[in-house]
Amino acid sequence: MNEKYFVGKYTIIGEDVEIGEGSKIWHFCNLFGGKIGKNTQIGCFCEFKRGFEIGDDCRLQAYVVGEDVKIGNKVFIGPQVVFVDDKYPTAEKTIKGTFKKELVIVEDDVTIGGNCVILPGIKIGQGAVIGAGSVVTKDVPAYAVVYGNPARVVGDVRDEKYKGKV
Repeated sequence: MNEKYFVGKYTIIGEDVEIGEGSKIWHFCNLFGGKIGKNTQIGCFCEFKRGFEIGDDCRLQAYVVGEDVKIGNKVFIGPQVVFVDDKYPTAEKTIKGTFKKELVIVEDDVTIGGNCVILPGIKIGQGAVIGAGSVVTKDVPAYAVVYGNPARVVGDVRDEKYKGKV
């Protein structure tokens, strides 16, 4: 067992993954080609492929999947969130390696509810809150509250009605 960080049973971590001190990666995760900051927790059954970066003090619930995603600090991601990396995937493009991946950026202090889908090339601004089950098809402004399919702005986390709730 590593004294710097915790790794659960049946988790596969590629040799090219950096893990920050105090982080916990729970059971049945697959992590390849990326970086995890300090004091970050990654729930069971998460999978991150090459090109991922997760900041410090983050909490990712179970079944989060991503590739080519940059996640800032103090980000909460609910269960079963998927970060999509190719706008127009096909089996043929995958076999031939001709797919075009696009980076997703999640800035600091963001909260993403469970079962969200974040499409390729999206930027989620600092402090934004994404409601559960949303499909994010456009960039999300800083401090916006969004939800729906497609997700749309319904408020600002700094508004009085959200104080103490988000």
